[in-house]
Amino acid sequence: MELELGVLGPELYRADRKIDRLEQANEKFKAENRALRQKVKDLTLELKGKPGALPAFVKQNVPERSKARKPGRQAGHPAAVRPRPAKIDVHETIAAPVDASGQPSCPHCHVQLSEVKHHERIVEDLIPQQVITTCYHTTSGYCPGCRKVVETRAPAQPPAADVPHGQLGLNALATAAVMRVCYRLPYRQIARLFGQLPGLSVSPGAIVKQINRLGGWLEGQYDRLKLALRIAGVVHADETGWRTGGKNGYLWTLTNADHTLYTIDSSRGRKVILDLLGRAFGKTSDQTLVSDFYAVYDSLGGNRQKCLTHLLRELKETVARRPELLKHAFFGTCKKLIKSMLKLKKRRTTMAREHYEAAVARLENRLDDLSRQTWNDPDADRLTKRLRKHRSGLTTFLHKPEVDGTNNAAERALRPAVVMRKITGGNRSKTGAKAWSILASVMRTAEQQGRDVVATIKTLLQAEWAGKNITLLTDTS
Repeated sequence: MELELGVLGPELYRADRKIDRLEQANEKFKAENRALRQKVKDLTLELKGKPGALPAFVKQNVPERSKARKPGRQAGHPAAVRPRPAKIDVHETIAAPVDASGQPSCPHCHVQLSEVKHHERIVEDLIPQQVITTCYHTTSGYCPGCRKVVETRAPAQPPAADVPHGQLGLNALATAAVMRVCYRLPYRQIARLFGQLPGLSVSPGAIVKQINRLGGWLEGQYDRLKLALRIAGVVHADETGWRTGGKNGYLWTLTNADHTLYTIDSSRGRKVILDLLGRAFGKTSDQTLVSDFYAVYDSLGGNRQKCLTHLLRELKETVARRPELLKHAFFGTCKKLIKSMLKLKKRRTTMAREHYEAAVARLENRLDDLSRQTWNDPDADRLTKRLRKHRSGLTTFLHKPEVDGTNNAAERALRPAVVMRKITGGNRSKTGAKAWSILASVMRTAEQQGRDVVATIKTLLQAEWAGKNITLLTDTS
């Protein structure tokens, strides 16, 4: 026992020392935990006193829907269904089994059926895709008049290329372009779809090359869209960030009711907008540029309309940053005035002309009075200065029926591109960026005009290959 005690004594001492160290560490962690809990409690109380003041990475909670009304259409409303097909391609009769007397019977128990009825059950399906390989037997020769080699070509045949494998045809090219631009699929996914559905073996790199070729073929249509916007009466403009080859740049868009143009540039300066719209834009009184308050757009002459939604957003963000301004006279008055202007524009068609003009005059007088005041507050004075600087561009939409008071059209045009940016991160090369800009402009314009995008791409490609000057997208008369 004495020997055992002599052995266990040092071990007990070491265990006691270890317990002391663990208890000290535990007390330290408890103190840190109490401090962190108190910090969380203080931050929670601070956020409760600031409505909407959540950290940048936290999204606002979506308010719960009222349970008084279920989502969807009202009870008794006619159902929304797909239209009946205009054409039936195949009629197939599914006969019922018959008994010994030749009468329809149950397929399970073979008892004769009563109250026999006939039905039409329409089913729409897809035909399995297949790859069709066409070998064009062409003839070539040297033309002394043209001083070049010429070769025969079918209308749907791409320009000839001396490659050992087959080229992608018209349908494959148009489909790949739509998958990339409209549906924003990565190149590898497009290659997999081609391999799985129709059984067409093609590499992602080959699709990249074909997309770039398509951009070159349709560059003439892109230039025509640019000219169409230069002579348009109303143009909406906006820009957002875009990366090309790993470097930051910008995606610009110009749009109106019938056309949209995209361009990717490393600069956000005035030279870009001048190159897009031309220095002659706005020289006549019938042209108006709708934009946000970015100073670059002021380098163009003519009428301007500033986006009132951006101004409302600026008021809201300023109050969220400084809650003490919630009851400030300027912010409440300015917000109410802007909403009154937008509401008056919606009532334009229902009001008598003289009543509408009188209402516009009253709102403009209120705007002038508001912009002349000083508030002894940096944010209020900053926004008041903006009202004075852009006074002529805040009420243009009230005088011109075709002008909108917001820049929502340009933001809607940018939204698909922003989704594309989130998926792909931008473009890897300037060539790819240019091709995407051209194809996105052509396809967006086709959608705006209610055209079939795939059919439009095929029509434009065939015209380009044949050397025809087609104005399908720019002649909207």
